[in-house]
Amino acid sequence: MVQFDSLPGLSFTAMNSVILRAVPKHEINRKLLHGLVIILPLSVFYGPYLLGLEHNFLVSITFFLFMASLLVELLRLGNDSFGQWFYSTFGSMLRDEERQSLTGATYVAGATFICAWLSTISEEFAACACLSLTLFILGDAAAALIGKSIGRIFVGKKTVEGAVGCFVLCSFLAYWAFPMLPLFLLKWGGEISFFQASIIGLSIALLELFPAKLGRFKLNDNLYVPVVVTYLSVLIR
Repeated sequence: MVQFDSLPGLSFTAMNSVILRAVPKHEINRKLLHGLVIILPLSVFYGPYLLGLEHNFLVSITFFLFMASLLVELLRLGNDSFGQWFYSTFGSMLRDEERQSLTGATYVAGATFICAWLSTISEEFAACACLSLTLFILGDAAAALIGKSIGRIFVGKKTVEGAVGCFVLCSFLAYWAFPMLPLFLLKWGGEISFFQASIIGLSIALLELFPAKLGRFKLNDNLYVPVVVTYLSVLIR
């Protein structure tokens, strides 16, 4: 295995004997679990129209889920017996950096709450929040699985190949899949152009590849990317 460094944080790894690496089972399980979370943005979007639920009620539900997730995290980190049970049950799906900090699932729960709150602003915001959060959840999963299987060009712990996969999937879903969803284009306010879909997909891929920092503190992309892309989607509509 040979490694070439060209830019800070960027490295290229060439492996002569391995073309496709096996993705660890725990990573697949982790991303499958994250993928199931798309039921949350879809529920927030369709709840008022299919079930007659109030927007504020849905915001309250997502806030409760976020608080419940935070409570589990505090118990995991502060109570030894609960922590042992948690690690024995879910520990295989945790990344090393999550063992002493909040998990990605809690940050996604926080992003869901914020996007649900943004959905109360207008129907356009509701469509953009649903689109952004759903695409981020699926795009992030694609980036991780592709990066771990064929990734060679690394930016920190992430890969350019994963980012490309994230971009392609998100752009495809935004341009072809979401317009087929009932009521979506009506709430979006027209057709989704190829340019709009590409900008949204590229934004998710780049924000996921290059995590933002506040000084030395690295922000968790699971929390801020769906929110940033929601506002971006509103601007480019």
